[in-house]
Amino acid sequence: MAYPVFDLHCDTADRIGWATLDLDLRFTAGTDGYFPGDETHPQDFDLIEGNACAISLAKIGNTPWAQCFATFVPDEIPTAHAARFQAQIMAHMSGQAMLNHDRMVNVRSAADIRPALKDGKVACIHTIENATFFAEDPALIEVLKSLGVLMSSLSWNAQGPLASGHDTHAGLTGAGIEALTQMEHAGMVLDVSHLNDECFDEVVAHATRPFVASHSNSRAVCGVKRNLTDDQFRTIRDMGGIVGLNYCSEFLSNDATDKTAADVTFDQLAAHIEHWLDLGGEDVIALGGDWDGATVPAFLSDASKMPEFQNMLSKHFGKTVMQKLCSDNALAFFERY
Repeated sequence: MAYPVFDLHCDTADRIGWATLDLDLRFTAGTDGYFPGDETHPQDFDLIEGNACAISLAKIGNTPWAQCFATFVPDEIPTAHAARFQAQIMAHMSGQAMLNHDRMVNVRSAADIRPALKDGKVACIHTIENATFFAEDPALIEVLKSLGVLMSSLSWNAQGPLASGHDTHAGLTGAGIEALTQMEHAGMVLDVSHLNDECFDEVVAHATRPFVASHSNSRAVCGVKRNLTDDQFRTIRDMGGIVGLNYCSEFLSNDATDKTAADVTFDQLAAHIEHWLDLGGEDVIALGGDWDGATVPAFLSDASKMPEFQNMLSKHFGKTVMQKLCSDNALAFFERY
């Protein structure tokens, strides 16, 4: 059996939940990203048990697995409708976990994760990517935390009502600072992966608790803005946070394109881990694959590749680093948060 996995980010929940959304939300969100290679919409596409996505129970197999299933709220969804979008995607994902209760656990708190892994199950951890609706109703932070949302980001790529991504240089808004404060109070982890550099700096100025970059790589190794600078990585390290390694080929290699994404090698991925280890990050590194939200190398095409990936990691870095990267660091972080 493979070593347990704790992955900090995927977009699978949106993909399998798209068909369950209200028609107006489906129209606004569009079909891009919800039909990976098959716009005919297979009958079982909305099932976690087996689907055309990178993550399914069939592909996970017998590997004990904790997965952060993010509800990704597209920038195109108006803030007034974003909470409804999030609620419907999360409800479908939660329902899938309940239907497969013999293999899955709906996580309500970090205390649920370790027992699920020990039992060889899939821990379904609910998170949010781009929680714009916190700007309109900050009280939802406490409500959603009580329902099991353990982590959330404040933005995606564009300028938003809370914070902004790398499409702009705008900083945190007043509502964003208030959301950060309320999240820390509620015990909901802040995810900074999509924040631009200006917002990152403002988070550091206001944060009193550790935070996470759930799916980011090293900008020193691959110079895209979505990756972390060395100073940002050190800040997360020093504050007690963790960083999830993103499998997106264009965040792994400066030379990768959509056409060559599958050709990115293990050595190119390993360069990010090596760099972070050089920065004293052995207890910081984690997995944040971005499966079902990015084009990835062939050797990490889906969850079924994880046992062999772990073998590659063990041979290259040793068993201890492999275990910390694959689940130990992330599990320890959420248990102590």
